[in-house]
Amino acid sequence: MKILLADDERELVNAEAAILRKSGYEVDTVYNGGDAYSAARDGAYDCCIFDIMMPVMSGIEVLEKLRAAGDSTPVLLLTAKTEVSDRIKGLDAGADDYLTKPFSMGELLARVRAMTRRAGSFSPDVLRYGDISLDRNTSELNGERSSFRLGTKEFGVAEYLIRNAGKTLETRRIFDRVWSEEPDTDAGVVFVYISYLRSKLSSLGSCVVIDGSDSEGYTLR
Repeated sequence: MKILLADDERELVNAEAAILRKSGYEVDTVYNGGDAYSAARDGAYDCCIFDIMMPVMSGIEVLEKLRAAGDSTPVLLLTAKTEVSDRIKGLDAGADDYLTKPFSMGELLARVRAMTRRAGSFSPDVLRYGDISLDRNTSELNGERSSFRLGTKEFGVAEYLIRNAGKTLETRRIFDRVWSEEPDTDAGVVFVYISYLRSKLSSLGSCVVIDGSDSEGYTLR
């Protein structure tokens, strides 16, 4: 699971990142709102943690821009402020949770676990991108010409790509996401399922394509 951590307090960020990594998370760190927005826009994260008070762009401004662009990645806001109005502003901007400094790392880890568990619960039944849609209830990939019912793994790859459309996903990340319960499987299986999906998109006559390769990663465009 990959987390983006953004805060201008470098020592605090580095300490938090070390504990998150020790707990099994992959963590990217940035130190201002501009870099936070760029990283979140271009990277595929399972969770973002933004401090509200950052240079260049506040955590709330970053969050608002991401939500306006359709990014639904769970976001936890951190702040030293305690006023109710600040909490309301953050939640209204689309935050999934809110944590006031100082806090214990145990509480931060618990909030992250809760947010990532809830993420799938609030997903729409039908995911859409370009001229295709993916029905989470029927596992059908639909286009203008026809539709295909996808197998479990094929659906998992398609869902992950659509949720992160426009972002490059490393082969290993796709494998860890979809084959997490089958660690002994060769990661080369990702290419096989990407090929299946490419063939189906072509048969649907879709304008949506999967760019990339095993070495470069894959991007849905």
